[in-house]
Amino acid sequence: MRAATIAGVILTTIGVLALLFGGFSYTSREKILDVGPLEATRETRETLPISPVIGGLIVVCGVALLIVGARRRR
Repeated sequence: MRAATIAGVILTTIGVLALLFGGFSYTSREKILDVGPLEATRETRETLPISPVIGGLIVVCGVALLIVGARRRR
């Protein structure tokens, strides 16, 4: 497989996942208090949304790379 084909597959997969899920969430921990043996932390869950337009553009770019990779092979 050529680099363009591999990049096309990866971008298409990322774009489809972005369209399906609409973003991703992550949890961050913050240390609030640390006094001797006493320790307190806070967990916050944050969501990073991904616009459907961006997901669609990623899919289009991935498909374009797949086409370019297939044409160069011939």
